[in-house]
Amino acid sequence: MRFLPCGDSGLLVEVEDLADVLALYAELVEDPPEGVVDLVPAARTLMLRIDPTRADPHGVARAVRAVRPRRGHRPDAGLVEVPVTYDGEDLAEVGRLTGLGERGVVEAHTSQEWTVAFCGFAPGFGYMVGDDRLTVPRRTVPRTRVPARSVALAGEFTGVYPRESPGGWQLIGRSTLEPWDLERDPPALLVPGSRVRFVEVR
Repeated sequence: MRFLPCGDSGLLVEVEDLADVLALYAELVEDPPEGVVDLVPAARTLMLRIDPTRADPHGVARAVRAVRPRRGHRPDAGLVEVPVTYDGEDLAEVGRLTGLGERGVVEAHTSQEWTVAFCGFAPGFGYMVGDDRLTVPRRTVPRTRVPARSVALAGEFTGVYPRESPGGWQLIGRSTLEPWDLERDPPALLVPGSRVRFVEVR
């Protein structure tokens, strides 16, 4: 575990891998150190935003070092069900790459509970992790236009594109849910720690 200053009132914690991020994040969400007002997970880091009137980075670092994360423990920000029509342009290719076939991909995607590990790329885009059955490479040639609400896979992650954008993920379907809506409170449908179930729409 490595600690780095982040701006005027932040502390960046570097750990070994994403499983360590999830475990540490889960512990700190449940029992945050005094003065920590926000936690922002990423693939190998966890950023802690600190209220400087209540704590200092050195004291927070000591508190974090004393935490004993349980590997495999994940945060829980509630369950979200995401309806999906599985007709993506890359569904057949993902079936070939995984050896599962198209129906096998759908069954693997819908039969497990995913966890939003962190958010990024675009507002409302949650990087979700599950088991390793659907681990696939990004496309060799990214698309210049991916439709909003496309459901996709890349590496160990699945995600739902919140808006039309370029992208190199493998498209397996589309949803009707809006991942990002400024009229909603909070705007993001998926936040770190959200548990996600994908439900097939036929």
